Amino acid sequence: MLQKKAKHLKRFLRYNVVALLATTLDFSLFIIFTDIFQIWYVTSTFISAIIGGVVAFFLERNWTFVSKDDKLSHQAILYLIVWGISILLNTLGLYLIVEYINIDQVISKVVISVAVGIGFNFLMHNFLVFKQQ
Repeated sequence: MLQKKAKHLKRFLRYNVVALLATTLDFSLFIIFTDIFQIWYVTSTFISAIIGGVVAFFLERNWTFVSKDDKLSHQAILYLIVWGISILLNTLGLYLIVEYINIDQVISKVVISVAVGIGFNFLMHNFLVFKQQ
């Protein structure tokens, strides 16, 4: 029982390391796209999320969950479905917070990213995409 909890904790910690790396990439690109290239913040969040998601998938598959039993294509399809929902949740959440609560777009992106990341992404990746026990 203790070994199982340690395994789950290790997986959760690794997931958060990968999430931090992917999020850093996502946020950096978001800021570059919006501040330097003057791309609309909603478009920027969509593009940066795609790039961060691709990086996260390969790191999660090979390091976080070490889940190579299923075919890459099967995991990728499930990941794309979960990821698509995640992008929609992040983009819609960002839009709603910025437009209706009037909070700065970077702060709003942090808030929505953490909420979606912990409340949706980890659970879906752990139990659906990479099928961990």
